[in-house]
Amino acid sequence: MLVSSNHEIQGSRVVREIGRISAATGWGGVACASSEELRAQALRRLIAKAQDYEADAIVDVDYSVDGIKSCDLSACDLKRVIVSGVAVRLARG
Repeated sequence: MLVSSNHEIQGSRVVREIGRISAATGWGGVACASSEELRAQALRRLIAKAQDYEADAIVDVDYSVDGIKSCDLSACDLKRVIVSGVAVRLARG
């Protein structure tokens, strides 16, 4: 699966946009995993979704972090990574 943060895939031409898709990691403690690990996990989930739609690539990929701050001093803060992009079909040949 080809992935790009802009609207182009180098060496390929987008012929059809399938639609915007998104995926997220599960909620976890702020110190549970590194941001890189969470981004990779979210991207794997996004790629699986794109494959379900028979996409060749995902363009305009963007990451964001959702967080919940606890008001209780004994509880931990939670976060998750959300990734979205546009699933596309590429020209063949």
